[in-house]
Amino acid sequence: MSSTVLPGFTPWPAADAQRYRELGLWTGETFGDMLAARAAATPEAIAVVDTANSWSYAELDRRSRSLATGLARLGIGRQDRVLVQLPNRAEFVEVIFALFRLGALPVFCLPAHRQAELVPIATASAAKAVITCGKHQLFDYAALADSIRQQVASLEHLVVVGDGDADLPAGAHDIAEFRDEPGELPVLNAGDVAFLQLSGGSTGIPKLIPRTHDDYLFSVRRSAEICELGSDSVYLATLPVAHNFPMSSPGILGALWAGGTVAMTPDPTPATAFPLIEKFGVTITGLVPPLARLWVERAEAGNTPDLSSLRVVLVGGARCPEELAERVGPALGVTLQQVFGMAEGLVCYTRLDDPTDVVIATQGRPMSEYDRVKVVDDQGVEVPPGTDGNLLTQGPYTIRGYYDNAEANARSFTADGWYSTGDIVSLRPDGNLEVRGRAGDWVNRGGEKVSAEELEGHLLAHPGVRDAVIVGTPDPVLGQRICAFVQPVDADAKLTLMTVRAFVRERGVAAWKMPDSVVVVENFPETGVGKISRKELRQVLAEGAQRN
Repeated sequence: MSSTVLPGFTPWPAADAQRYRELGLWTGETFGDMLAARAAATPEAIAVVDTANSWSYAELDRRSRSLATGLARLGIGRQDRVLVQLPNRAEFVEVIFALFRLGALPVFCLPAHRQAELVPIATASAAKAVITCGKHQLFDYAALADSIRQQVASLEHLVVVGDGDADLPAGAHDIAEFRDEPGELPVLNAGDVAFLQLSGGSTGIPKLIPRTHDDYLFSVRRSAEICELGSDSVYLATLPVAHNFPMSSPGILGALWAGGTVAMTPDPTPATAFPLIEKFGVTITGLVPPLARLWVERAEAGNTPDLSSLRVVLVGGARCPEELAERVGPALGVTLQQVFGMAEGLVCYTRLDDPTDVVIATQGRPMSEYDRVKVVDDQGVEVPPGTDGNLLTQGPYTIRGYYDNAEANARSFTADGWYSTGDIVSLRPDGNLEVRGRAGDWVNRGGEKVSAEELEGHLLAHPGVRDAVIVGTPDPVLGQRICAFVQPVDADAKLTLMTVRAFVRERGVAAWKMPDSVVVVENFPETGVGKISRKELRQVLAEGAQRN
């Protein structure tokens, strides 16, 4: 098995890599090896289901080898970058395993991405092809991909996962053209880069994150163990499956590693997802806090489909407010498991047997004893347990650099290889983390630092508030003022500055943490990776100030 070093990839130091192999953390298994092993062990077990398909492990294995053979005929090969923009459907799994087996590198894009995100991503990755769908939820993804192809010189091929009746752009291919008889495929090295993910940064175009078969499969394997997945597990991919969270924490890959079933839902709303939980016998899923709140509210209202198969709900992607965390278990009849992590590496979980106070109040602890974490002040000096500071990490599945991005690496990685996550956390004496927010999410009001996460937590306890986001706005006297963007539960919610401040004051919050303004919104703008964009909210405030 020859190793091919991807230009622009920062490898782990040789001594660390050797140690991870000797410890059995990196096993030398590729994604293709993993799927082949599951297909050999339980060929008839169901691997993937959606509203239109049900594929066994043998069928998924055959389909991915077949597609890989056809894509090789098109000219896609080792280290070629391929943008993958697909909704939650079975073909997503088929496509990524076909690319894994070729040694081509999927570049995971989200269904929400449009030209402004895709052109820079395609350019930065020097992508050779795009694999997308036709129309989905009234949007023409094939037309979008065609426009990107016309703007990025490296893009040669457009492959569409069609439904047989779509009009394809000129020069595009229907994926059915490439489902060849499986042929000979390259032998790969597990130390090679397997794919490129997008960073979860809240500003700018996402950075590209290179993950190897070895490091990512360790993360997948350990996640599946902590979440206690087995062959009877059915993981519902509720969030956009190209995200790191639904892909590997434990996600679709964790379910496949455990020999379980991946179920796909085309949208995450209770109206769609709840019936699929009953239909597929879903046992575990992952939600972000706003979606968890929507599910909880729907379940609390009663008269839902049978959700009794659902045993575990993971909540991550952002800090879960304590008032919501307390409601998840009783409302949905599940065990709540909090997860905190990043596509760059480190993943923390609360454990399924943790005391209630740990599950409700913390975001868990590192999933591996070989994860290294430290919390430092702004000068890089470690702070005592229980003190807020900047989170740094190293480990067997935390990258040592972004793909071909020296400027970002200089900002995010220390000279001795620690990744600076950009998160403000407190490390408790018991090893669990309490996430306070992002470093840029604190408001410096008159010299007093206010945690956006803390104040948001108080606002979310208001019965009329569905969601809330705190941002700082420039002020010539105080430096920054505190603006609360709030999403009301309904039109009858009385969310004015006076009522909001009175509510927060009653909760015993210091006067200097009070919001200076309140803006009621129907929805929040999102970044390119689906997180709430504080940058755009600040822009809303700036534009309002200019008009005034």
